[in-house]
Amino acid sequence: MKKQQQLLAIWGKKMTEQRQKFFVKASTILKYLITDDDKTDTLITCKSSEVNLMTSDFEVHQTLACINEDDKFNLNKLKKFFEVVEISSYENYTKKQKPILKQEDVDKIREEALGNKAGGKNEWRKERKN
Repeated sequence: MKKQQQLLAIWGKKMTEQRQKFFVKASTILKYLITDDDKTDTLITCKSSEVNLMTSDFEVHQTLACINEDDKFNLNKLKKFFEVVEISSYENYTKKQKPILKQEDVDKIREEALGNKAGGKNEWRKERKN
């Protein structure tokens, strides 16, 4: 009986331990896919045991809509992104329909990803724990 209690205590502890979750914005995904930014590459490519990366299908949709023909798009990075990052349904998560993507949105995302505004702490939004 003691072994069962010990196992239960261990399992219970592991079940309650939660890793931090970070929501990856469209601008960060775009920066990862079309630039050679070491910080962004490392955060996404090297899956951490302490952090869960997640995003929504809408963020991926926005990102892909922002890629231009002359961008240095790396398909292998997109494959790795899908391996590492958890993708959730925007509609299930927000209980709202996906907004229509406008050219202004695309321009803003590209500015954040490729301009000086994309650096620093604003690149990642920390998600609240449930």
